[in-house]
Amino acid sequence: MSAPTNRRSPFLGRMSLPERNFIADALRTETVGGVLLLVAAVAALIWANTLGGSYAAVSGFHLGPASLGLDLSIQHWAGNGLLAVFFFVAGIELKRELVAGELRDPRAAALPVIAALCGMAMPAAVYFTVNTLGGGSLQGWAIPTATDIAFALAVLAVIGTSLPAALRAFLLTLAVVDDLFAILIIAIFFTSKISFLPLGLAVAGLALFYFLLRKGVRGWYVYVPLALVIWGLMENSGVHATIAGVAMGLMLRCHRRDGEDRSPGERIEHLVRPLSAGLAVPLFALFSAGVVISGGALHDVFTRPETLGVVLGLVVGKALGIFGGTWLTARFTKAELNPDLKWPDVFALASLAGIGFTVSLLIDELAFADNLALAAEIKAAVLIGSLLAAVLAGTLLKIRNAKYRKLCEEEERDEDQDGIPDIYELDKPEYHLRMAAIHEAKAAEHRRLAEVASSSHAGDDGPA
Repeated sequence: MSAPTNRRSPFLGRMSLPERNFIADALRTETVGGVLLLVAAVAALIWANTLGGSYAAVSGFHLGPASLGLDLSIQHWAGNGLLAVFFFVAGIELKRELVAGELRDPRAAALPVIAALCGMAMPAAVYFTVNTLGGGSLQGWAIPTATDIAFALAVLAVIGTSLPAALRAFLLTLAVVDDLFAILIIAIFFTSKISFLPLGLAVAGLALFYFLLRKGVRGWYVYVPLALVIWGLMENSGVHATIAGVAMGLMLRCHRRDGEDRSPGERIEHLVRPLSAGLAVPLFALFSAGVVISGGALHDVFTRPETLGVVLGLVVGKALGIFGGTWLTARFTKAELNPDLKWPDVFALASLAGIGFTVSLLIDELAFADNLALAAEIKAAVLIGSLLAAVLAGTLLKIRNAKYRKLCEEEERDEDQDGIPDIYELDKPEYHLRMAAIHEAKAAEHRRLAEVASSSHAGDDGPA
């Protein structure tokens, strides 16, 4: 009988090839969307600070059928309507992580889940402490708890930093868990008055949505109109309308059956993610990030407890929460850090997670709906806190970028050009036979070229 092993399980180690390919595809879209998000945020700031009257007029312009309770401002449509698409994708991501991704194994899921929870609890605690000591409002405690994966990836793209697949996957998993708890926070803490008739009809619509999916009914012309009706009912119920998007995303089947390259959920996510990352979220940023920045406003950000709590929550709370939760979980479990990486790499990634933009702005609008002046100041705090977190993380990641680039090159190397990175084939005998044949062919070609060169030189030395 063999002795029990004390071998520790790897943390931030190599993922399976299908999981790696799926995450790489998803993050490419998010990176492009993140750059558009960054452009939209800058455009909103320029617009608000140069033509502030027109920005306020457009953002506050109402349209929609009043008889259906949908006479909403442009800003409201962007926050409750377009972000429903974002949360629909988040729901699919969460479902896939639970059934086929990093969260399907409770033991493997423990570390990123605890890290994400600590990364939400610590910023809330920082905000709570600052505002308790400073006599500020505690309503905004949830604002610095969010991580914006698209904005974080945009920062990486702008500064030209490579990240190994394991770090990218960990960042994505953190963001998925973060989105889940942000959804719960919105549903529990920012639902003040419920109208039970539209809520009941919305639940009935969700039940029909689920029934049609399980019966295998296909066609966007069935689901899109039904989704719009469910969203409209949820908007009128008093529950935040983005919850409808999450619920529908969670209902999709995300595990693959025999013969399937992608599950229905993965196919729909592939189609909808560009709409979310490239249109919905940037438009939300355009109509939400427009705050007037002045010397007095910047001074208030660092002196008013509500705004200071947001900045410190994003920059300090996120980094310490995620890093501390990760280190403690690895310390007291059998998780061992990938030997190619160091704990400072985890801290840099934790700092990057302090970029909280989309959901932070949404929660700000919900938390301070009755105090628009303070809501605007906290938007400035979110922008400044995210900028400081980006600078800190970018500096830390740049220090190790040469190492990251080398790891990325090793992950991508495909010498036999079969479409599968070599690192996934090292334990296959046929791979080594194939590589031996390739090397022999190259050696033969070198010998042939050497013989041709030698005969050419011999001809040159002969008599004219």
